[in-house]
Amino acid sequence: MFSLRKTDPFFTALLAIAEHVQEAVHYADDFKINNIADLKEVSIKLKNYERECDSLVYELTTKLNTSFMTPIEREDILQLSIKMDDILDGIEHFSAHLEMFSLIDVDEYVHSFMDNIVKSTDEIVLAMQLLSKKKLVEMREHAVKIKGFESICDEIYRTSIKQLFITEKDPIRIIQFKDIYEQLEDVADYCEDVANTIETIIMRNA
Repeated sequence: MFSLRKTDPFFTALLAIAEHVQEAVHYADDFKINNIADLKEVSIKLKNYERECDSLVYELTTKLNTSFMTPIEREDILQLSIKMDDILDGIEHFSAHLEMFSLIDVDEYVHSFMDNIVKSTDEIVLAMQLLSKKKLVEMREHAVKIKGFESICDEIYRTSIKQLFITEKDPIRIIQFKDIYEQLEDVADYCEDVANTIETIIMRNA
């Protein structure tokens, strides 16, 4: 069903969204926070990334609505774009809450969450590169890895919440960090949603 001579524009668009999300998540993870002004800078930058991703998804949706033929099911293309956008939305919200709470001193659990989310976005890009080359079966390896990172984040979430209530005495900080952990766990779940969509595409088309 695929033409191997050229890259399908829908697959190109999905890869562009994946790379945009990857770039934003790497930016959030790499930026060194030293003061309140840094939190504001990161929050603004990620809001810009989020808006740009919304534009990419809108362009893809418009193309879907005006195209007679698509290389795979329309709903799968749309789901992939939306679920990848959810990842960036989640990271943007996480950053906004750090800035809102003035949390400069994030802990090891936040870093561990981010490390696994970064790895997940790297795997998503690799999967979208394979999709653009019509190598559907090979995508499964990356979906499995993403699910593995999500499982690690589940463990991080349980441990972080347990330790938060054991060690933190300030009720305000308990509320703040519980919120941050929950947001990052949600982002990991969004990554798993992408993996699930990838597996659906493989099942229907490979």
